[in-house]
Amino acid sequence: MRTSRSRLLALLLLAPALLFTLAGAYVAAMASLEGETRSMSDAIQWAAETLTTTGYGSDNHWDHPLMIAFVVVTQFVGLALTFVVFTLVVVPFFEERFEARLPRDVPKLRDYVLVYRYGPSVTPLLAELERANVPTVILERDEAVARRLFDRDRPVVYAPDEDENLDPKLFERARALVLAGSDQENAEMVLGVRQLGYDAEVLALADHPLHRRPMMLAGASAVYTPMHMLAAAMASLARDRVRPRMEGLGGVGALLRTTEVRVAEGSPLAGSTLAESQVRTKTGATIVGRWVDGSFRPFAAPSDPIDPGTILVAVGSANAVEALGKLATPLGRKGPFVIAGGGEVGTKVAQLLRDAAEPVLVLDKQQGDGVDHVGDVLDRKILLDLEVTDAACVILALGDDSTTLFAASVVRDCAPEVPIVARVQRQNSVARIHRAGADFALSLGQVAAELLAQKMLGDAWISLDARVKLHEVGSKGLEGRSPFEAQVGASTGCSVVAVRRGEDVTVEFSDDFRIEAGDRIFLAAPQEGLTRFHERFPMA
Repeated sequence: MRTSRSRLLALLLLAPALLFTLAGAYVAAMASLEGETRSMSDAIQWAAETLTTTGYGSDNHWDHPLMIAFVVVTQFVGLALTFVVFTLVVVPFFEERFEARLPRDVPKLRDYVLVYRYGPSVTPLLAELERANVPTVILERDEAVARRLFDRDRPVVYAPDEDENLDPKLFERARALVLAGSDQENAEMVLGVRQLGYDAEVLALADHPLHRRPMMLAGASAVYTPMHMLAAAMASLARDRVRPRMEGLGGVGALLRTTEVRVAEGSPLAGSTLAESQVRTKTGATIVGRWVDGSFRPFAAPSDPIDPGTILVAVGSANAVEALGKLATPLGRKGPFVIAGGGEVGTKVAQLLRDAAEPVLVLDKQQGDGVDHVGDVLDRKILLDLEVTDAACVILALGDDSTTLFAASVVRDCAPEVPIVARVQRQNSVARIHRAGADFALSLGQVAAELLAQKMLGDAWISLDARVKLHEVGSKGLEGRSPFEAQVGASTGCSVVAVRRGEDVTVEFSDDFRIEAGDRIFLAAPQEGLTRFHERFPMA
């Protein structure tokens, strides 16, 4: 709004100056070149007619070549100014008056999460909080971004850069503040809100690990480096040895591990149904979902087929998920882990795998620290020279989704059986990169969302996958039956993964295990599955 007003004011000041300047030049030119005198009022009329391209009155013919050139140049200047004035001044001025004004005050909400700066790193977090029925408000300084969010009916507060002092009312009803700007912006925001007396949690995302401590000293409750967490997640998908255990839910999370395994062509699981495969009996792991053709399908029915290339999402004890991995991919590969991309994420993945005593080969277009081979991952010849067909896994740690998508296709064509783990910039690219050939795809926003959601929502919201969560419920209506006899999965879409009885937690159920009164049951389910569970077992 201020920009359009300043432009309009500049136009009102410059237009008369330009008009009188051209009029004076016209009077002098007519006298010296045409030998005719013109009054200032006649000259102003000529200048106005020329600049506005409305046409001429009495003065419409000139003889001297320089005079003609002067008139022609003035005509083109007037034509150009017409487009410039309408595009940069008139249209924005009226658009801002007819468009809805961007809100500067927080909507009438309570206990909301205030997110500073919108972008790919917080998009999945907003979806997580929405599924948890936690209201969110975005504090945005970029007017174009704020306008897009406002048009999508997102609760947004526009605070331009020139507004140095933030309204304390923005924070007084917020349960937490998430900072997703640059490291400098985040540090400034931490100091600002603490000076305003905000005493709730301030969670910040940092691009550089060295900035974590300064932000903490400035007043942040916790600071995360999603780039390094993304690298850790990718390394854990590539090699189960570096996979972290879950935490929370009263210690149950520490006993469970989640895994995603690709069913190889030679696996005994390939071609069977889930019921025929007897995964739970053979391994103790529970299948809670699967990726098929780039789409995630939570809960797997007993009749669902397991085709080669299917990615099973499972949860269970450490021994159970390890057994499932061996069953899904029975032939171990002896080649190195090939990492395409020697940037920050690729370097961190390589470090984690080397710490786990795994052989690693880093491929990048440019020579640098930690790069073992210079070349383009899109070059089929280079991949064959590196014997990628024998690789334990190919990890695509590239900088943009289009290159990652093409690289996944090229690698899959060269090595049909090699697992591919891909870094994704935007969450909406995950399905496309799966279809291009990647077995696992992780986005920075997804990793950040899991970290922040766990911190804000606590033990009751542990993620097993982007769409499957771990929930704790009671045992009412299930007493006396085994987790399988209750047919929880078939009727609700939830999978029973653990039962807590007093201080004991069971994650692998024997044939004679029965649920008792007072037990606490842990379900792996999407939110809609949990809703169906409570409809069927309302007292649980």
